[in-house]
Amino acid sequence: MEEQGVKKIDAEAENARHIAAEVRRDYEERREKRRATEAQWTLNSCFVAGRQFAEITPVLGVEDTLPDSIWEERQVFNHIAPILETRLAKLAGVRPVMSVRPASGSDEDLKTADASTKILSAVTARLQTDNVISRATMWSELTGTAFYKVFWDKSAGDVAIVAVPPYEVYPDNLCAETMDDVRSLIHARALPVREVLDMYGVLPEAEDVEFALPERASAAVLSDMRRLRPEGYAVLIERYERPCGDKPDGELTIVCGDKLLYRGPLPYMNGTDGVRAIPFVKQDALPAAGMFFGPSMVERAIPLQRAYNAVKNRKHELINRLCGGVIAVEDGAVDTDELEAEGLRPGSVIVYRQGAQPPRMIEQGGVPSALSAEESRLEEEFNIITGVSDIMRSSAVPAQAGSGTAIQLLIEQDDSRLAITSDLIRAAVRDVSRMVLRLYKQFASEERLTRCVGEDGRVELLRWKGSDIGECDVVCDTVAETALSRSGRQSRLLELLSLGLLGDEDGKLSSATRHKLLDAFGYGSWETAEELRSLHEQRADGENLRAASGAEIEAEDTDDHDVHIRSHIRWLLGSECEKAEKRVAGLREKMRAHVRSHREMKALSEKAEAGNA
Repeated sequence: MEEQGVKKIDAEAENARHIAAEVRRDYEERREKRRATEAQWTLNSCFVAGRQFAEITPVLGVEDTLPDSIWEERQVFNHIAPILETRLAKLAGVRPVMSVRPASGSDEDLKTADASTKILSAVTARLQTDNVISRATMWSELTGTAFYKVFWDKSAGDVAIVAVPPYEVYPDNLCAETMDDVRSLIHARALPVREVLDMYGVLPEAEDVEFALPERASAAVLSDMRRLRPEGYAVLIERYERPCGDKPDGELTIVCGDKLLYRGPLPYMNGTDGVRAIPFVKQDALPAAGMFFGPSMVERAIPLQRAYNAVKNRKHELINRLCGGVIAVEDGAVDTDELEAEGLRPGSVIVYRQGAQPPRMIEQGGVPSALSAEESRLEEEFNIITGVSDIMRSSAVPAQAGSGTAIQLLIEQDDSRLAITSDLIRAAVRDVSRMVLRLYKQFASEERLTRCVGEDGRVELLRWKGSDIGECDVVCDTVAETALSRSGRQSRLLELLSLGLLGDEDGKLSSATRHKLLDAFGYGSWETAEELRSLHEQRADGENLRAASGAEIEAEDTDDHDVHIRSHIRWLLGSECEKAEKRVAGLREKMRAHVRSHREMKALSEKAEAGNA
């Protein structure tokens, strides 16, 4: 029996090594198929970093070309880097606000959708998804494609979202256009062997890693990252396979070196209707037909950048000839070595052979106007190809735009040129949000307490768990996204103010409304009275939260009773009070008594002031 147990263990170990070797071969094959695409990404990185005399060689390596002659000008006039920075700055304003649409019009579905929206908003703020989106957008603009990995972090007991560069992703089909068309996907990244040991309890052997982690490389070394060979690293390979006939739950295989770390079904039910799916979302810079990895603006601008560098360098060569001059000398008339070294400097004495012609400067003419015309044409073509106009790059308004309406139309036209890329970002963030809610529904079995913002802008506490999240559809709230812009918010407030929609029935602004307007324009604490009102509002909101937790609250003489009464009544009429009443018996009656105490203290204060008068 003992011998049979040893044989069984040996057979299992041999099977594990066989599986690890098969996954490793699959990874190497996919890597070889993608080598041409990766060479283009490296060339893009070279041009952004200023290494613009590089070419893709027949062996699919990126190498610098040699000058045709020793006098050839090879300066770089980098337009691609500022264009990339301008696009990133413009796309930084695309931060979609996601909301959850209820499955039906029933009260239960409406409440579920409202809770899911608040959960999604709180998670977005806690995970700092704006930074993740910025990082993914940087990679998609540079290479054409970036990825989001949405997974459950067991150590933190929460959802995690990371931006993954395309260098780490290997699909089974390079002609698949979307993630739904991919049947299998490999995520391979270099990690320190000690980190692999902490994650899986297995210490793999360090291997010769040919590439550094792209997310840890600076822009200056991106073009050389295939030459970096860090020590103590190994490639961790995760292969995800979609559910199929013989694998109804899909399969995840994790390999490092020759060791099999994990093999089992896909861990996350993050697809539609609870189906297990690959936990990656793809974000393209531009759409592409029949291609998994999309193109980037950098790739399109490379031929223009080469032509622009050539024109500028030829122009400088002509200027150098005009300034330095070209000397004609009769054979044997002078010492040409000395003349070549010294030139015809002012005050120099030239000794030439008797009877010979003295050295003279050859007339060069001027710089051809065709070069300047070609330079201007190429600069305009940069704007056409990349979708970045002079307004975006220089932040200057043309002199022809004399009215505010004309300026606004120009700005809207600039935004429209990035509309396709903006829509692709929104679509990717929407898919990420869906995966986040589905992971919470699967793993958040215990009740959680989340601080979120209610409809009236007040901070409230939401108690929830995974079962509270229904099968709701996540949509992009474009109105809320526009409102996130400070200038957009201020302009809309001015429009509402001019229409008289912010005043009361008498057309006057209340003190609270005036305070909010000042706060929107950056003058929230301009008046001491309004700053004090803000403190009273915060105190009243804190009393609402303490009452919801069952604590006793009392009115004080120093309270602004009008502010407290308005805050307490608003909370009593809201849904949060209804939820809290299920946990705290007699909550509504206690709050009504508290409001009455504020009114009584206010009446006493007014009576005392009237008596003093």
